Amino acid sequence: MRRRVAGVSVAPVELRVEVVPPWAFRLPARGGRDGVLRCRGRVLERLLHIDGRPAVVRVAQAGEHRVLFGAWARDDDDARAAIGRMRFALGVDDDLGAFYERYRDDPLIGASLRRRPWMRISRRPVAFEALAWAICEQLIESSRASAIERRIVRAMGPRCHASGLRDVPSAATIARCAPARLESFDLGARRAVALVHAAREVARGRLDLEGPDHERAWRRLLAIPTIGRWTVEVLAAQGQGRYDVLPAGDLAYLKLLGSWQSGGDPAARAQEHEVRAYFERFGAWRGLAAKHALGSPAPPRRQQVAA
Repeated sequence: MRRRVAGVSVAPVELRVEVVPPWAFRLPARGGRDGVLRCRGRVLERLLHIDGRPAVVRVAQAGEHRVLFGAWARDDDDARAAIGRMRFALGVDDDLGAFYERYRDDPLIGASLRRRPWMRISRRPVAFEALAWAICEQLIESSRASAIERRIVRAMGPRCHASGLRDVPSAATIARCAPARLESFDLGARRAVALVHAAREVARGRLDLEGPDHERAWRRLLAIPTIGRWTVEVLAAQGQGRYDVLPAGDLAYLKLLGSWQSGGDPAARAQEHEVRAYFERFGAWRGLAAKHALGSPAPPRRQQVAA
């Protein structure tokens, strides 16, 4: 016997998991800009698909030390897999204690780290989502990119009719799509072709974004025209959980370091290689350190010159 759970036809399996984070954690207070992660009150909701099968996940935080996950899916395996994807996306299992101990007194990021020890890099529950949206966000302002992503989700993403939740279209769905259709959502022609090309590689099993050999996947992606280092680094940080990878070509970092180097000129821009060199000392934590730097005051002048 089947029943409707949150508008999705699933078997009557409900799974609840309580997680005690190993490090300070705060659940995001809002949903995502693409409209697939919804925040109702203090509960996050997301529709996911496990090998094409729907699952609904809800997440709430109870006090400082408990995070509650609930999943509704066809069977126990799908429910666990869906919760696992959301645990990854939220970084709830990441222990940032070593990062905190090493850099809490750092002159650049120490103040931000002490103020916001719970801060993590935002992730996607599925690596292909991170890649798809990175392609959409190449060389355009974030508001325009978000609008494109919302159009793609509304037109092509599966929907939970009872709750209104939507999912990002799968690689298989985009692989069957003509680039011209993506262009109709305001995605540039070259990026539309690149997105379809990447989706076909993933859907046909030639490109494994979820496997352990990230570097091999990056090399295959870099062979696709229009996909460059920034796109791959966004995938690494947001889709593969790499704290050691910094999207150094991101405009936010080019502007940040440019302002520091120029003594406060908001129009100044650093070079990508300068951003990489500046954050190199953070090693395995360079991506997270750079995110803390965005909320930090300008460092001492001697550090600006050293960069």
